[in-house]
Amino acid sequence: MFMEDKRKIAVVGTGSVGSASAYALMIGGLVSEMALVDIDKKKAEGEAMDLAHGASFVSPIKIYSGEYEDCHNADIIVFAAGANQKPGETRLSLIQKNTSVLKEVLPRIMSPQRNSILLMVSNPVDVLTYAALKITGLPPNRVLGSGTVLDSSRFRFLLSQKCRVEARNIHAYVVGEHGDTEVPLWSLANIAGIGVEDFCNMRGIPSLDRKEISDQVRRAGYEIIDRKGATYYAIGLAVKRICEGIIRDENSILTVSGLLDGEYGLSNVCISVPSLVNRSGRARALAVPISEEEKSHLRHSAAVIREAAEGLDVEEYLNASGYREVPGKAAPDGPDTTLH
Repeated sequence: MFMEDKRKIAVVGTGSVGSASAYALMIGGLVSEMALVDIDKKKAEGEAMDLAHGASFVSPIKIYSGEYEDCHNADIIVFAAGANQKPGETRLSLIQKNTSVLKEVLPRIMSPQRNSILLMVSNPVDVLTYAALKITGLPPNRVLGSGTVLDSSRFRFLLSQKCRVEARNIHAYVVGEHGDTEVPLWSLANIAGIGVEDFCNMRGIPSLDRKEISDQVRRAGYEIIDRKGATYYAIGLAVKRICEGIIRDENSILTVSGLLDGEYGLSNVCISVPSLVNRSGRARALAVPISEEEKSHLRHSAAVIREAAEGLDVEEYLNASGYREVPGKAAPDGPDTTLH
C-alpha cells in the first residue's frame, strides 16, 4: 500500500492533541510528508510553520497546512478533531458534539480511490471509532482507534515505579473502554516473564495494592486535566507508536480500539483488546487468555460503549446525506465545522 520513498500522514485537527501527535510523528522520522488540516486555517498554518522550522534537526520531511482534499492521498489519516474534555467531564459526555464533527468532516477527508487507514484519536474514541466505521463503510481493519494504548503505558509506568524496574521491561495491558470502565489485565502483567507479584516477592518489594494502581490508571487523565487543562504529550507519543506499527509493517501487539467479531463473546462494538497492527491496519484482534473476573469487567465495559453508541443515529445520517464510502461515489459537500 505504501510507496517506500514517499509516505504521508494527514493530521485532522490541530489542537493540543493533533499538534502533539504531529510533533511526535515528525521527530520519529516515519514519513516524508505531513499535512495539517483544521477549519482554523491560521492555527494549522502556525503549527505547520513552527514544525517546519525544525527541519534541520530531523529526517527530511515536508510539513504544510492543507485542505480536506490533502487527506485523500494520505497513507494514514489521524483524526484528532473535536471538543476537548474539560475538568470534571467524562469522555462519554463528548459523544454528541464530536459525532457531529465526525459526520461533517469524514466525507471530505476520505477518498474511495485510496486505501487510507483511519486512526481515530478524538474522544470518546471507542464510540467515534464505531461511528467512523459505520459512516465510511470501510473494512474493519482500516478503521481503528488509539484505544487504550496510552492507558497501557500509564499502567506500565505505575508498575515500573512500584516494582523499581524500567517501564519498557514490563508487559502489561489495559483493555475495554478508554475511560472509566477500562480493565487493567493483572493476570497477564509480567516482568521478564515473571508475574509482577512474584517479581516483587523475589526483590523484597511490598505487595502491590491492585485497586489503588488500577484507580490511578483510570483517573490519570482527569488528574492531568485538573492541573493543566488537557492531556496531549503522552497521547501524541501513543499515536506515533501506532503509526510506526502500521508504516513499518511491524506486526506489533497494541491495545488499539476496533470492531470485535466474537472475541470474548463480543461483537458489534469497538473496544480495545491486544491486537496485531501492521501495514493493513488493525489486522487481527487477539482473544488472549484472561481471568473470568477480567472477562466480566470487559463485557461490562463493552455494554457501556454499546449503549453509548446506540444513540448516534448514524443510519439516519447516512440515509439523509446519501454518503457512503464506496468506490466511485463522491462525498457530498457540507458546511464547515470548528475543529479543536
